[in-house]
Amino acid sequence: MSAAKAVAATIRLTVPAGGARPAPPVGPALGQYRLNLMAFCKDFNARTQKYKPETPMAVKITAYKDNTFEFTVKSPSVSWYLKKAAGVESGSSRPGHVTASTLSVRHVFEIAKVKQSDPYLQNMPLESISKSIIGTANSMGIKIVKDLD
Repeated sequence: MSAAKAVAATIRLTVPAGGARPAPPVGPALGQYRLNLMAFCKDFNARTQKYKPETPMAVKITAYKDNTFEFTVKSPSVSWYLKKAAGVESGSSRPGHVTASTLSVRHVFEIAKVKQSDPYLQNMPLESISKSIIGTANSMGIKIVKDLD
């Protein structure tokens, strides 16, 4: 077994699904570490095919000293999913006082199922992920109800 590769940098980006191009923000971020832009763009776009275009994907790229790289793609943020499900542009300006929208528990459960595929949430029960999502919704002024009327 060979020794661990020397890491040059860890780059965090938010790139639209299927929309990685060698233009900014991807180009300059990877270019300064002399990484192969086209290889990253092709790989990333292939991995994010199943998502709708323009879905913001968080990506963590580990650049090595020998100009190779690895990357992990995380699903979009919970707040993005909540805003999409509620059909609002932004959360409430006064959460707890002004309700921006309401969602049912079913919506929360569906978001939790999608988020469970993330590497750092794989071993977490759906109930815990759902509770976390409800907390995020509350802080955004989105009310969670048992059933939508």
